[in-house]
Amino acid sequence: MTGTTTGHTRASGGREQRVTKQKVAVGEALNDLADFVSTQELHRILQERGASVSLATTYRIVQSMAEDGLVDVLRTDDGEARYRRCEARGHHHHLVCRRCGKAVEIEAPAVESWASRVAAEHGYTAVEHTVEIFGLCPECSAAVAAESGSED
Repeated sequence: MTGTTTGHTRASGGREQRVTKQKVAVGEALNDLADFVSTQELHRILQERGASVSLATTYRIVQSMAEDGLVDVLRTDDGEARYRRCEARGHHHHLVCRRCGKAVEIEAPAVESWASRVAAEHGYTAVEHTVEIFGLCPECSAAVAAESGSED
């Protein structure tokens, strides 16, 4: 083993992957975060913690974790990918605050039924989907209302 290797693990696809200090640092940082984070924000957090992980390595690790289903990926309006470890193990969706970024995991059986029905109607198989609902969380709604009221 080299100095950076801490062991091996199997990804969800069955392939064996090295567990490095960098992967452990990224995983621990993601475990400590409640909301979605960009790769740049995650890299800044890693630097603040003293972890020696380059931005390019951070990108590779989170992309690999997303491919292996270890993190959820959310695309913002400008196309930026944001990542978060999710507590829900199965397929789920998110309510995301446009203002503060807070995300709530939700199950949506009606969406699942609709997606399956539409795919079948068009002859599609092996269908996957992502549904993200954007709005204002209760705290941000109250803050916006308070800001609007103070402009009078």
